Amino acid sequence: MFTIGCHLSSAKGYLAMAKDAVSIDANTFQFFTRNPRGGKAKDIDPDDIRAFVAFADEHGIQRILAHAPYTLNPAGAEDRVREFALMTFKDDLARMENTPHQLYNFHPGSHVKQGMDIGIEKTADVLNQVLNESQTTTVLLETMSGKGTEVGGRFEELAAIIDRVELEGHLGVCLDTCHVWDAGYDVAGNLDGVLDEFDRVIGLRRLKAIHLNDSLNPLGARKDRHAKIGRGEIGFDALVAVINHPLLRELPFYLETPNELAGHGEEIARLRAAYRG
Repeated sequence: MFTIGCHLSSAKGYLAMAKDAVSIDANTFQFFTRNPRGGKAKDIDPDDIRAFVAFADEHGIQRILAHAPYTLNPAGAEDRVREFALMTFKDDLARMENTPHQLYNFHPGSHVKQGMDIGIEKTADVLNQVLNESQTTTVLLETMSGKGTEVGGRFEELAAIIDRVELEGHLGVCLDTCHVWDAGYDVAGNLDGVLDEFDRVIGLRRLKAIHLNDSLNPLGARKDRHAKIGRGEIGFDALVAVINHPLLRELPFYLETPNELAGHGEEIARLRAAYRG
C-alpha cells in the first residue's frame, strides 16, 4: 500500500488533522507536537483522541509521525538548552502514548562549535535519559543537510548516536530526500548507491519513514531549502524512483514541501499516479 501524507497543523486536534488528510487523499500525516519554535504543548483531549482513532480506522490511517520542535537541541552547549530538550522530549514521549505505536521524529541537534564528537555524545546521553522500556513509540533521528554545526549530516554520525544508546531497539531513522541531497548523497543519480551506503553504515532495518522533498539547492550545497515536488534540483522523476524503489515503497512518505493543503493534494495526486502499486 502506498502510504503518503503531508505536514498538517495540530492546532485543531487529531481528528481535524485526520480529516484534512483524507480531504486530499492522504492516508497518513505529520504534525508538530507543539509550536515548532518551542513552548507548552496543547492539552490532549481524550474525546478528540477517541474520535480520531475511530476515524483513522475507518479511513485506513495507520501510521502517523509526530515532529519535535526545532528548538529541541540535545547536543546544545548551554545547560538551559539541554534541560529544555530533556523536558520536552520526556513530555512528548508521554503524550505519544495516547496514540500508541506511532513515530516521533527529531533533529539530532547542533553541537554549536563544541565539535561533532561532543555533539554525538550529548545527543546519545539525552536519548539514554528519555527512552524507556515500556514505550510503544519509535523515535526517529532525521538525516540532516550538514549545514553549520548540525549533527546528522553524515550517516556515520547517526550510527554513532545509535551505537551509544542502551535502548536502541526504540530507535529508527527518517530519511529526508532534500537533506541527504544537500548533504551530498546523490539520490537522483545514484539512489541504489545511497541506499547501499545507508545499509552498510546504519542498516536499512532502521529506516522507518521518508520525508519526500525536492531541493532548491545543487547536490552537496549543505543549505537545507525545500522545494515543491518536481520544482527543484532533485526532480520529479528521481522522487518517483524513491517512492517506487523496492527497498522503500512500503515505508510511509511525508511531504514537507512549501505548499498549502490544496497544493499538497496536487502533489499527492501526481505521486499516486506515478506509484507502481
